[in-house]
Amino acid sequence: MLDDTGQHGHFGNALDAPTTEDIELVTKARNGDVAAFESLVEQHRGRVYGLALRMLNSEDDAAEVLQDTFLSAYRNLTQLQTDAQFGSWVLKIAANNALMRLRHRKVTRAVEEPLDAPNFNERGSLLDAVSEFKDAEGEAMDNELRVAIEQATAKLGDEYREVFVLKDLEGLSYEEIAEITGASVPAIKSRLHRARLSLRSAIDAFYAERSP
Repeated sequence: MLDDTGQHGHFGNALDAPTTEDIELVTKARNGDVAAFESLVEQHRGRVYGLALRMLNSEDDAAEVLQDTFLSAYRNLTQLQTDAQFGSWVLKIAANNALMRLRHRKVTRAVEEPLDAPNFNERGSLLDAVSEFKDAEGEAMDNELRVAIEQATAKLGDEYREVFVLKDLEGLSYEEIAEITGASVPAIKSRLHRARLSLRSAIDAFYAERSP
């Protein structure tokens, strides 16, 4: 059921309103309908896998998080109210699983390399920064930029990458991220600020390389 790892996810909001279809499928799954749960898996597996991949930078680890997440969701469906958002709930489970995997990885370097300090002020979230640079080159440029952003995200330290993925890519609130990571809201904001600065530097470099 879970051997296909799906796609790399997308910029989105974990807090979208629950769909009627999800509510119906959750209700059926809570009553023992395995096919209904498999339908939920098919609808949400890509986004869960994408979140895990961005947090862990490992396809194998992301695939294991995908498996663990939906197994945990199936076992704990009774904890989810039928009118709740299944997608948001399962993303939080995935984030917790990915975070635990990060924390249990063997440390291969004594000191994490510091983030590059860009020589500009923060100008909003990454998504705002991307919007500022939209031009007439269309989809090809957008795809190249997305790859550059993904590569820059992969180079972030774990604690910076996790808050960036959860806040700017998945749309969780500071309070939800604090609950998942165990960090304080001020610490999360500080890490997010540094992550955004580093990624903004990568975006500026991307466009500087393409300037005439």
